[in-house]
Amino acid sequence: MVNTCITLILSSMILLAIPSVLSLDQDPVAVEQWFENLPNMTPKLTHLHFYLHDLVSGSDPTVFRVAQSNITSSSPTAFGFIAMADDMLTTGPEPNSTVLGRAQGIYGSACLEESGLLMTMNLVFTGADYNGSTLSLLGRNSVFHTYREMPIVGGSGVFRMARGVATAKTYEFNLTSGDAVVEYNVMVQHYN
Repeated sequence: MVNTCITLILSSMILLAIPSVLSLDQDPVAVEQWFENLPNMTPKLTHLHFYLHDLVSGSDPTVFRVAQSNITSSSPTAFGFIAMADDMLTTGPEPNSTVLGRAQGIYGSACLEESGLLMTMNLVFTGADYNGSTLSLLGRNSVFHTYREMPIVGGSGVFRMARGVATAKTYEFNLTSGDAVVEYNVMVQHYN
């Protein structure tokens, strides 16, 4: 009986907390009202800085190859491989720095001549300022270039109707394991 009461109390607390976790009301009527008010809203520019931890090795990887073409193993660019990722986003390059969210999505080798990835990622924020909000990244990542620019094509929550640019720079890459830490600077325009 006591365990049932505790479970009910905790469940109620979680259900009551859900609206405060998400920055904007997401029911259809609220979304429609938000769009009706869009002409009165002021565009806002936000700069985000974080590190993505892409772990393909070890006991707790965050990336898994899910498909490959019949030429992937013989291609110098691993053309045709596709991987799913659920990478950690942190404030610093160290894995134990503050977690801001996750980069969840898919990437694959889409170029025969150089290492060029097609990336489609949802940047899912869990930190206090943007908790429950997302940004959608879709673009080409030439992984061996110093800087790579990829478009932000949308978002949700605080970043509803977002557009912008993400610039990636490899902070650390382990040739043996394939693990990488990538620094991201994101400039995104959205509405208040």
